[in-house]
Amino acid sequence: METLAHLHRTLDPLPAPAHHGAIDFAELERLGLDPDEVLDFSVNSNPYGPSPAVREALARVPLDRYPDREALALRRALADRLGITPEQIVAGNGTAELLWLIGLAFLRSGDRVLVLGPTFGEYRRVAALAGAKVEVWTAQAEQAFTVDVDGVARRLQQVQPRVAFLCNPNNPTGTVLPPDVIEARAEAHPQTLFVVDEAYLNFVPDLDAALTIGQDNLLVLRSMTKDYALAGLRLGYASGYARVIEALASVRPPWNVNAMAQAAGVAALSDEVHLQRSLSRLVEDKAALVTGLSELGLASLPSAVHFFLIDVGDGAAFRRKLLRHGILVRDCASFGLPAYVRIAARRPEENQRLLAAIREVRTMKTWSD
Repeated sequence: METLAHLHRTLDPLPAPAHHGAIDFAELERLGLDPDEVLDFSVNSNPYGPSPAVREALARVPLDRYPDREALALRRALADRLGITPEQIVAGNGTAELLWLIGLAFLRSGDRVLVLGPTFGEYRRVAALAGAKVEVWTAQAEQAFTVDVDGVARRLQQVQPRVAFLCNPNNPTGTVLPPDVIEARAEAHPQTLFVVDEAYLNFVPDLDAALTIGQDNLLVLRSMTKDYALAGLRLGYASGYARVIEALASVRPPWNVNAMAQAAGVAALSDEVHLQRSLSRLVEDKAALVTGLSELGLASLPSAVHFFLIDVGDGAAFRRKLLRHGILVRDCASFGLPAYVRIAARRPEENQRLLAAIREVRTMKTWSD
């Protein structure tokens, strides 16, 4: 017991877990709400669901056999889609696992890391758990959270980080950086590994991928849980130069991507029609939702994707009141934005339920209890 107590003191304090969106089943149980009756606007996934080909593929997966530990079929399908080689891809149990592998493979105690915020909290936590010194450059509300390119360049020069994390398009703001800006920074800082999280790339028509840059100090992350609607299976991948991918794969646990996720990924990639049709619908759904919210006096910030921020004064209270009506939105306090909520557009009939719920509670002078 004395040894265990000593170990606990050695590890303490650990960084707090990053807060994420999606349904908290324990919270709903406390509130007496049925998860199946709650509409979730707090997640940024494709609300039209996966391709029918995915469900067909899942029915054929043998559950008594270990999955391919190298995920070869999935990596080959991805390589064909991206125009690269399978050796330039490593699959993961969602991008969250890949971020942890980045911490294991590339970060050591005392390293400097730069995070472009406000953004996904897992970047900072992974770096902190690796013992790195985390610096944050933060976009400002006064500029609608657009990235000050010169400001980022100055911060990179000051910090000289071993790793820089940026989400493009960014979560939660929906802002984007053109690939040529990322390329210029990667060229100027060859000693820095630039981790570009493109989980939401497919939600932005005509935005070029960072893979087109071709810098060897660039590592691109993609999530198939968002655009392909595979959140329940957890699936993502990293791509980059073979030597970077080899380092990442060297710390990957065996069988990290289960057989069902691998089969679902291959099937989803085979149905481009479903993906493009659903994403095109979502562009229209978002536009109609933004208009409806504006008519209720809630102005959304400019966003290139289907999710966006709204300043409601008290994000936690706004979330609380809507949850009582079976509607879940993302309180943005964990992003350092307590006045804001993030809302992701869903199907038209679901968006109408959100607007109706807001109408029911908007007669209050404030969103607080």
